Amino acid sequence: MQLLGDGTNILLIVIGFGLLVAVHELGHFLAARWAGIRVEAFAVGMGPTVVAFRRGIGVRFGSTASEMERRFGCPPEGVTMDRLRRAGVGETEYGLRLLPLGGFVRMKGQEDLQPIEGNADADAYPSRPIWKRMVVVSAGVVMNATLAVALYIGAFLVGVKFESATVGEVRPGSPAALATAIGGGEAGLRTGDRIERIDGVPMKTFADAQIAVAMSKPGQSVRIDVARAGVDGTLQFEATPTDDPSARLRSIGLLPAHDTELAPDDEVRALLKPAFERSGLDAAGIGPGWRLASVHGVPVRTAESLATACESSGGKPVPTRWAGPDGSTRDLAMQPVPALQAIVPADQADQLELSLLGLCPLTRIDFVRDGSLNAGVLRPGDIVLSIEGVRGPRLAQFRDAVRSRPSRAVALEVLREGDVVPLTARVDASGRLDVVIAPALDLPLLAQPIERVTVRDGKGTDSQKTMVAMAEIAPLTRVASVGSAPVTDWRSLRDAMQAASRDGAGELRLGLVPWGVDAARTTALPLSAASRAALLDLGWTSPLPSDAFAGLMTTLTAEGNPMRAAAMGFDETAKLAVMTWLTIDRLARGSVPVDQLRGPVGIVHVGTRVADRGFTYLVFFLAMISVNLAVLNFLPLPIVDGGLFLYLVYEALRGRPPSVRFQNAATMAGLLLIGGLFVVTFYNDVMRLVGR
Repeated sequence: MQLLGDGTNILLIVIGFGLLVAVHELGHFLAARWAGIRVEAFAVGMGPTVVAFRRGIGVRFGSTASEMERRFGCPPEGVTMDRLRRAGVGETEYGLRLLPLGGFVRMKGQEDLQPIEGNADADAYPSRPIWKRMVVVSAGVVMNATLAVALYIGAFLVGVKFESATVGEVRPGSPAALATAIGGGEAGLRTGDRIERIDGVPMKTFADAQIAVAMSKPGQSVRIDVARAGVDGTLQFEATPTDDPSARLRSIGLLPAHDTELAPDDEVRALLKPAFERSGLDAAGIGPGWRLASVHGVPVRTAESLATACESSGGKPVPTRWAGPDGSTRDLAMQPVPALQAIVPADQADQLELSLLGLCPLTRIDFVRDGSLNAGVLRPGDIVLSIEGVRGPRLAQFRDAVRSRPSRAVALEVLREGDVVPLTARVDASGRLDVVIAPALDLPLLAQPIERVTVRDGKGTDSQKTMVAMAEIAPLTRVASVGSAPVTDWRSLRDAMQAASRDGAGELRLGLVPWGVDAARTTALPLSAASRAALLDLGWTSPLPSDAFAGLMTTLTAEGNPMRAAAMGFDETAKLAVMTWLTIDRLARGSVPVDQLRGPVGIVHVGTRVADRGFTYLVFFLAMISVNLAVLNFLPLPIVDGGLFLYLVYEALRGRPPSVRFQNAATMAGLLLIGGLFVVTFYNDVMRLVGR
């Protein structure tokens, strides 16, 4: 398992992060020298000194302090400036420390851990005018903000690619799907909509839209302006974000659109291997680098166009044309897959299950990754009959059972080539079996039926019974027939249920065969008008998921115009600064959970993946971190620049600095706060690395 990614990327991020810290401290250093303050140390990193340099002594492994004591008979800070000048030795030790987690500038008379009220020496920090000390304290923040603007300018001059703010998928029942059309009209956002603004703020990328929703005020709706093909002007919708358990953030249930080019990522292709085979792409010799050129002879712009065509196909093959990287083309008729209902069981927090009015398919092992802990244990085609004593687990139930047992063994029973096979699988530290699962649609065996579902509408959330709630259908029951129509798989089951619905039947008469029993029994299930409508609304889906395609990208660029790049850089810096403050506010309100915070390890982890997207995106990422450093360092907290600045404001107003006792207490409180924050972020980072 790759915890952080490629070693080169790690090195790039560590160097980049160190550069941001060095620039911040350089701001303090230059301002202190300008203010006439003696600077005793300039360090990048924390912990023991690895290598240091002092003018007149040179480079040393470790600190130069021992050499200073040998020459002058006292610690470096005890040597006067006159003695240093006569000996040709510099006042400042420049050091690189072991842990690249920060840095500092140590000025004479200014110690975070031992704040003092004054120092008689003219070159000490407390003796300089208040306004000069304010410049010194804020110089690091100014340098980080300036660097961020410069990095943004560089990135925008070249151009940075981001996921387009185009809607790819709208989750059924989500706030986006139920969004109210302002001014009247059909509710809900659609695939292909381009998000123009949220609450009046322009959205340049899909990430902008995600952040805007996540940072919205809890309990309040957001206004979404979208551009829709074939519609003049913009459409306006109103939706109230809800908590997304998978992302741990507020969301309206949108996924980004995908390009028409098949994803070149080998890992993605491996995970989707069964889909490539079932769709016919493998047999046709179509693979990474090929592009979906047209559907029904019409050129397409997004991969979601294929899904849209399948939805309206009526189950008939969809003619597609693919263009290869060498310019060749191939035609392929793709067979749509019958869709099931995507519903949320009342006992599962926003986890969708596939069903037909509460009847659910079992879970099938679709693919076992090479090198998996379970290679040779689980096989493609295995159908899960039970896991840890839970008979007939639905898809989400299976995932939950595995995810809740990291680094442990799980007992399963699977149906393999007609035989029941007990086995023990191993769950990795991230809570995965390292397999791909899918609904077992080839056999009409039932998983645990869903008795109650969560229903959302514009007024809120409610829980309703399904039609199978009173039928007492046991897991692993086989559906043999619907009325007089035989059932051999889930497609024939769906067809028979739809046929009964079209005939206006008031009930469904199911021939059910319990597990281990040969004879069928007939069970009548009531079929309401709403249930009939739900069955008849079921359409078809693409045999190839959108994840098989690369993301639809947009490029933020100044097109080589330096002035435009500068304007974009200032705008991005200001926007991210405000967003950082909003994040702090939302953390306090509880709409952004603490487990979303990242520390240095998390920054490196994200940065390694960022580096894979290209140098300009890495530059953009470092600019974002630089803005964050600027904002966080100027928070009104002890031991960071903002707290020190407040001390100076107090001194300017009262004519004296805060008492040593108060400063000591505030410093200790600040250390506890920062230390606690470090522990939380470090824990979050490690849990992300192991996938928990």
